[in-house]
Amino acid sequence: MSNQAAALLVDSLAEQGCDRVFTVPGESFLPVLDALRDRTRIQTVTCRQEGGVAFMACADGAMTARPGIAFVTRGPGATNASIGVHVAMQDSQPMILFVGDVARTMRDREGFQEVDFSAFFGPICKWAARIDDAARIPEYVARAYATAISGRPGPVVLALPEDMLHEDGIVALQRPYTHRPAQAPCPDAIATMMAMIGDAASPVAIIGGGGWHGKAREYFDQFARRIGMPVATAFRRQDAIDSSSPVYAGNLGYGPGPKLVERIKAADLLLVVGARLGEATTDGYTLVTPDHPGQQLIHIYPDPEELGRVYRTDLAICADPGEFAESAALWDDGDVLPFDAGHEANREWLEFSTPVASDFPLDQAMCMAAAREMLPADSIICNGAGNFGGWWHRYWRYTGFPSQLAPTCGAMGYGIPAAVAASLRFPDRCVVAAAGDGDFMMNAQELATAVQYGADLLVILFDNSAYGTIRMHQEREYPGRVASTDLANPDFAAMASSFGGWGARVETTEQFRQALAEAITRKGVRLLHCITDIEQLSAGGARVSTLRSS
Repeated sequence: MSNQAAALLVDSLAEQGCDRVFTVPGESFLPVLDALRDRTRIQTVTCRQEGGVAFMACADGAMTARPGIAFVTRGPGATNASIGVHVAMQDSQPMILFVGDVARTMRDREGFQEVDFSAFFGPICKWAARIDDAARIPEYVARAYATAISGRPGPVVLALPEDMLHEDGIVALQRPYTHRPAQAPCPDAIATMMAMIGDAASPVAIIGGGGWHGKAREYFDQFARRIGMPVATAFRRQDAIDSSSPVYAGNLGYGPGPKLVERIKAADLLLVVGARLGEATTDGYTLVTPDHPGQQLIHIYPDPEELGRVYRTDLAICADPGEFAESAALWDDGDVLPFDAGHEANREWLEFSTPVASDFPLDQAMCMAAAREMLPADSIICNGAGNFGGWWHRYWRYTGFPSQLAPTCGAMGYGIPAAVAASLRFPDRCVVAAAGDGDFMMNAQELATAVQYGADLLVILFDNSAYGTIRMHQEREYPGRVASTDLANPDFAAMASSFGGWGARVETTEQFRQALAEAITRKGVRLLHCITDIEQLSAGGARVSTLRSS
């Protein structure tokens, strides 16, 4: 037990199993930085901007199912970090953001960089509070962990008054390690579910979301295979099931397979496990409408507040996804005859996800074919937001777990920080930061963090010198009237070299293969700067010329 407040805070984190924190240092929490220096059990990763800090913590939470930990200073530091808090909230990922705050005696005077953090962060996190009493630090830290990992996981924000951190002579007992509550489903509910599935003609499962983990992945695959049910994954949750599963039907979100879309529309029963059925997964609440007439909905989710909140639900089961999946997989019920649809849906997905060559000098679909051939199957793919991600979502096979780090809330700049966090968490796995030129420049500075901490990551950057997603919408709404979406870009390969990495400029598909072959023989930061044609707007085949003429 420590008797200095900052040391007590760090020891409380260690007691909860924290082994890494991400930060941009600030004078408001100097005692914490000093205490971290003496705690070798916790690695401190110094980043270059607070947005990168929060993205790394969010990604770390997604990989470990324990809160990723971030420390930033007040005012500009906290507001910069708010983007990661928003991602963690909408993506249902556990993280804790600690904010160095003004001294208690300065509060409510609009002191230097003062912000009311409970008011500022309250709408975008699960809990925002301020620790005014140093003796309660273990209590607050334990509650923060419990809040972040329970029910629907998400972010917590704790403000740390600067003067409180300097207090000595603190007497406090540590709180024990906090475990996530694992609620099992009611057997009667499982029996009802199996009866509903047995009565259905064309059921489809939609899976993946907050609280999903390896146990859920393994057991749900067993369950779906046994009854032959098609399994689709929610938006950017493609690693929720092994892509080699014979009943995997593909992913929902932006650019799903047309046959999968029709299958969802024609389903008479939807079994939704772990997914909130958000706007992206449901294509603006149109693929599955809130009232879904003609369809029954079985919704399994770990947080009762989500059940029935948006969707009419015929059977709601509040349960941990892993506990539910195990119960379903082991349920002995001979009344449900196997369906043939799972294998048929899988064949349709395999056809949809097979790259087909086009006439572009650098063909992004064939680049994905080369990546699938040359990179390890369990590679961790990290991306931010932009049309470039569509090629990865359509053509890459997300085999390992975790293997997809991508913000469902659509935040740009997530990929590079997430890849840094992934490389540090899984140093023996291949980590790929998939980026577009606009997306990459949002957090390119974190390549310096990657080099500083020996992160081993590959950046594959598609450059069409535009904010491509916005350009696509622009061409649909205002054909030929390009405004504010053109970009003047640097030499990204040279940029990678300037950070201490390795870079190559790529202009054709064959050059991509050659550069990728060279990159995988190297270690550290490697970047392929891939020059693409703006005509190649999306993995679904959208081109500027066709959008203008339609």
